[in-house]
Amino acid sequence: MVSEFSLSWTLSRQRLVDTISDLNDEQLSWRIYGKSLSIGQMAVHVAGVETLFVSQLLGLELDTEASRLRSSATDGVVNDKPFPYSDSELTAARVAELMGIGKGLVEPVITDPTEAVLKKEIVSALGPVITGEGAFTRLAFHPAYHQGQAYLIRTSPGFPGA
Repeated sequence: MVSEFSLSWTLSRQRLVDTISDLNDEQLSWRIYGKSLSIGQMAVHVAGVETLFVSQLLGLELDTEASRLRSSATDGVVNDKPFPYSDSELTAARVAELMGIGKGLVEPVITDPTEAVLKKEIVSALGPVITGEGAFTRLAFHPAYHQGQAYLIRTSPGFPGA
């Protein structure tokens, strides 16, 4: 049985992927204004939140790469630390790879969550304690939020190749 969380997450995440999949490295790193996130950073941040939530829900020990990805949930987004990936690292191939890591972690858990996972308490990217159900609710809309931002950025005056 596929959870309702999974249906919403799959739709909103695919729309984000569809919005950014044709962008080149320059377009992924372009900023609409100085301190804004680039589209590449937004996409990696989405995968970072996925990694943050699932690693807590399942009690996973993350390797160095997944830990770095997890830090993109907050660093440079909701705090003053630098974003964990430089613009030059966020190539189209690398963004797709990191998005794949997040998807690989979330998909099996959100598709058929156990009652224990749904009730488990974790810390959200914004700080409050939430349950697994709250995490899945957030994951279901989070990619769509950034898909809308990415669309606005890529249709903005000055966007490379526009």
